[in-house]
Amino acid sequence: MWRTAADAGGSTDNLTGLVGVAARGIEQSGEWGVGLFALAETVVPPIPSEVILPLAGYLARQGALNLILVFVTSTLGAYLGALFLYWLGAKLGLERSIRGLSRLPLVDREDFQHAAGWFRRHGRSSIFFGRLLPGVRSLISLPAGASAMPVGTFSLYTLAGSGLWNGALLGLGYLLGTQYRIIEEYSRFLNYAVYAALGITVVLLVARRVKRAKAPR
Repeated sequence: MWRTAADAGGSTDNLTGLVGVAARGIEQSGEWGVGLFALAETVVPPIPSEVILPLAGYLARQGALNLILVFVTSTLGAYLGALFLYWLGAKLGLERSIRGLSRLPLVDREDFQHAAGWFRRHGRSSIFFGRLLPGVRSLISLPAGASAMPVGTFSLYTLAGSGLWNGALLGLGYLLGTQYRIIEEYSRFLNYAVYAALGITVVLLVARRVKRAKAPR
C-alpha cells in the first residue's frame, strides 16, 4: 500500500541531483512559477518543458500544487510567450526576427528556417500541430506573425495545441505520482538522462557554431 506525501516526509525530499533541484524549485515557485517557466520556454526554446511539466504534475499528485491551476498557468504562459514571438514577427518581419533571435546562445538560424518551412507547407494547422513538436513548438509563431495570420486564429490554435501538450505532460507526471517509490528509485537515472541531454546540447551547439564559422561568407 502506497504512503501519502505526508507519510513520505515531503514531496521532493527523496529526489536527488538536478531532478531534485528542479522539483524543489517548482515546489517553491508554485503554480504561477510554472506559468512563468512555460512563458520562458516558449521564447527560449532549449528550456525543457518535457522535464519541468511532468515534475509539476508529480508535485500536484503529492498535494504540493493545484493541478488545474498549473494547467491554466502553464498554458497561459505558453500562449503569452507565443504571442510575443507573433508580435515580433509582425513588427520586424521574418528575416529581421530570425537575424536577431539566432544570436541567442542555444538556438541557430536553421531552427528558425525549419519552423518557417513547416509553416509554409502546412499553413494555420502548423500552429496547432507545431505545438506538439520540439524545435518547432516555439518558433512557429514568428512566421505566423510575419505572414499577418489573424490573431484570433493564431490564439485559438495556440491555446488548443499548448493545452494538449501541457495537459499530456502534466497528466503523465500526475499518474507517475501515484507510484512515488518508482520516482524515488529511478531519480538517479533521470539525473543521468538530464546530464546526457545537457552534454549532447553543448556538443551540438559547439558543432553548429564551428560549422557556421567555417561556412563560406
